[in-house]
Amino acid sequence: YVIFLGIFCGLVSLYFTRVMNWTEGQFRKYGTTFWRKFMMGGIILSLLIFLFPPLYGEGYDTITLLLNGQFYGLMDHSMFYSLNTSYFGIIIFLSLILLTKVFASSATNGGGGCGGIFAPSLYLGCIAGFILAHTSNYFPATMYLSEKNFALLGMAGIMSGVMHAPLTGVFLIAELTGGYDLFLPLMIVSIVSYITILMFEPHSIYSMRLAQKGKLLTHHKDKAVLTLLNADSIIERDFQTVTPDMSLGDMVKVISRSNRNMFPVVDERGVLLGIVLLDNIRNIIFRPELYNRFHVSKFMVSPPAKVIINTPMDQIMKTFDDTKAWNLPVVDNTGRYMGFMSKSKIFNSYREVLVDNFSGD
Repeated sequence: YVIFLGIFCGLVSLYFTRVMNWTEGQFRKYGTTFWRKFMMGGIILSLLIFLFPPLYGEGYDTITLLLNGQFYGLMDHSMFYSLNTSYFGIIIFLSLILLTKVFASSATNGGGGCGGIFAPSLYLGCIAGFILAHTSNYFPATMYLSEKNFALLGMAGIMSGVMHAPLTGVFLIAELTGGYDLFLPLMIVSIVSYITILMFEPHSIYSMRLAQKGKLLTHHKDKAVLTLLNADSIIERDFQTVTPDMSLGDMVKVISRSNRNMFPVVDERGVLLGIVLLDNIRNIIFRPELYNRFHVSKFMVSPPAKVIINTPMDQIMKTFDDTKAWNLPVVDNTGRYMGFMSKSKIFNSYREVLVDNFSGD
């Protein structure tokens, strides 16, 4: 039974990890502004808490009720209250919470709230262990399982699986119980849960989050140096912007004030529309009779690629390699122009970081 609980906890941890990564990815994709993220998170949380009141808060009240055997009180003030008299009613209710808790946690984190992984792991683990023991105890042919003990074992199992830290789960739950009577089953559940999720996800949710932000340091020196680069300091902002309706004559005046040979074209909202290359118009800028006949929209071109701000540096370098470009425009998530990145500036910064951090290697 303990081994089976470990496998179950590993699968629940896998579900929690993948769904949370996917949901938070949707928030990053569609929540382009703070208020949009806030509204998305608020709507999802409101709906889930209305359906399942125990999702409100950190979940420690629910853990206390389950450990004290007062689990039927969990369905109070919910639309599932009619199932309160059924043995499997609490199992159905808690199973739905087990499936939806990850969306509540993701909505909190993705919507700009202050959430985490620790409390949801304990919450889901307690429910997972209780569900297994409560279901098994219904059948006369099975051994009676302590629902309290299995709830504690489940807390260690989910924490070990989600965080990829089996020892943390073992010793933390052992300390919470005030003794080491459950030490052996805690070790079994934690290790089995860890091995189960390791077969599908070799990295913890914390490592995956750092990797998505481009902040994960590895033993690969080149990637580590790129991770340490400050992307904001690499952006060059001294490029003169022009508008698509600007005449060639006005364009020549801008060129005379600039020491660059590339000019970003933006609309009234600052969204990047294209770029003007000096080499492309060199043959007409010395012909005054064309100054009022040509406009920027006629000779601007599309950049080979756009770099979205906060893109990991290793992906930016891959974009430079794929496009063979030396300069690429940088835009925010809404397409507004922010500046340019140059391969030469990145190489210079790369050399400085390499000397400052790895000169002794």
